[in-house]
Amino acid sequence: MKLSRLATLSSSLLLGAVLALTGAATAGAATSVDYVALGDSYSSGVGSGSYDSASGDCKRSTKAYPALWAAANSPASFSFAACSGARTGDVKANQLGPLNSSTDLVSISIGGNDAGFADVMTTCVLQSEATCLNRIATARSYVESTLPGNLDSVYTAIHTKAPSARVVVLGYPRFYKIGGSCAVGLSDKVRTAINGAADFLNSTTAKRAADHGFAFADVAGKFTGHEICSGSAWLHSVNWLNIGESYHPTAAGQSGGYLPALDSAA
Repeated sequence: MKLSRLATLSSSLLLGAVLALTGAATAGAATSVDYVALGDSYSSGVGSGSYDSASGDCKRSTKAYPALWAAANSPASFSFAACSGARTGDVKANQLGPLNSSTDLVSISIGGNDAGFADVMTTCVLQSEATCLNRIATARSYVESTLPGNLDSVYTAIHTKAPSARVVVLGYPRFYKIGGSCAVGLSDKVRTAINGAADFLNSTTAKRAADHGFAFADVAGKFTGHEICSGSAWLHSVNWLNIGESYHPTAAGQSGGYLPALDSAA
């Protein structure tokens, strides 16, 4: 009996030591990550407020998902290079400096500005339904024919500079709840077309990301129930007093939509 109890005690102590070491290793892994955040206004945090004045027109926010992830995970290093208005070419020209062979994690949202998202929304708000639908069709054609090559170029550049990094490509939300609480504004036909274009952009981006071995984090599901016209929107509608924040995630959209998407893929 005494030997049996001794064996049980020894096993318990050994198990406790293993668990303690495992926990220490896990904590150490979280703080050893070198993280670089690239991309456009959805990554810089336009629409969420609390902008870093030093970031100027890039409008990097402390409430953007990269900053929130860094605050929660305390990585060994964090470089926030995302910038409002960025296209794929801007990422290659201006944002890749922090990447190197030691980079462990890269996040990026890109492609919406290449496809002319801002012009699409401006056209749809200010001009006729027919003109709006034509502009959406033009954007879809660009996403189909030209954007894949642009994405390939920037993804290749990221991998070349940070060959060991896990790269997480984040998509864009659907913007409207069809048949929602908005009594005026765009027709449901136009809203459906805009949502469809967002889905097409996401599926195109996901395919290019997968072909490069990158993870794609789809945020559309996380924004379901929080679209414009939902009554609980995580996206700004058109804002004539601050037009740049229109159709961008709020702080709640960053923390409730984008941050969990990065968490699940990082």
